[in-house]
This record gives sequence, structure tokens and C-alpha cells, in this order.
Amino acid sequence: MLILGIDPGLQKTGWGIIHSEGPKLQFRACGLLKTDAKEPLPLRLATLHEQLVSVIKQWQPEIAAIEETFVNKNPASALKLGQARGALLAVPALHGIPTAEYAPNKIKKSIVGTGHAAKEQMGMMVKMLLPACGQIGPDEADALAVAITHAHYGGLNKNLAHII
Repeated sequence: MLILGIDPGLQKTGWGIIHSEGPKLQFRACGLLKTDAKEPLPLRLATLHEQLVSVIKQWQPEIAAIEETFVNKNPASALKLGQARGALLAVPALHGIPTAEYAPNKIKKSIVGTGHAAKEQMGMMVKMLLPACGQIGPDEADALAVAITHAHYGGLNKNLAHII
């Protein structure tokens, strides 16, 4: 199964594609969606939308996973992040791709083993789990971590739904 992981941001959004087959994970691709801070917000949201559409058309993931928004000290920043996240959430939905959401602490615990891991620890563990990813930035590593988290928990959540 091809999984698209998304680390949302208004200025930079990380994305990553992995292939998951049972416990086996393979890196496929990753990158950044970028917007121009000088542009008006609606145009920046449209840019994120268009760029993610291109990623989906190229890689055709079967499922997507996105990091939930954490509450920020700056309400204006949190609101803008929420708007970017909303624009990004709409893209898989418009393409019929189910999308899971994961809290930052759950992602960190899934990858590093603790819910309060530093970005450097996350990046190092992602590179260990997906050595073919090579040199990647923190936003790409976070997006791949979201995809890995879904590979670990997605099937479990589906199996539990059948039991309940």
C-alpha cells in the first residue's frame, strides 16, 4: 500500500510517500510544498492545494495521513496553520483517498519511542527506518514519520473497528 504522509505548514509543507507491506517499509519519495510569504493567504492556500494535487497525481497513494495541529502560543500562527491544514486535508478527500490524522506526540512515540522527541531524533530514526531516503530536511522527515505512523497504526485501527 502506498501511504502519503503530510507535515502541514503554510510556508513549507513536508510530504513523503512510503510503500507498506506488512512490517516492511520502503521509501518512495518526499519533498516540500512551498508558498511565497509575500502572497495573500488565499493564494498561498491555493498553491498548497495545487502542489499536493500534483504529488497525488504522480504517486497515486492509496491512503494519506496528516499531523494534527498542536496548540501554539501564538493564536495567529495557529490559525494560519489550521487554514493550511484544512486546504491540505481537502486534497486527498477530493481524490477519494481516505485520510488519517495523528497527534504529534503519537507520531514521535511511534518513531522514537517517546512522545517528546526532538526533531533531530525524529530525523535520525526516519533515516534508520528508511535508509533509501538519503539526506532529507526536517519537514520531509516529519512527513515520512507521519506515513510510518500510519503504517504502524492504520491497519490496527481498521482491525479494531471490525471487532467493535
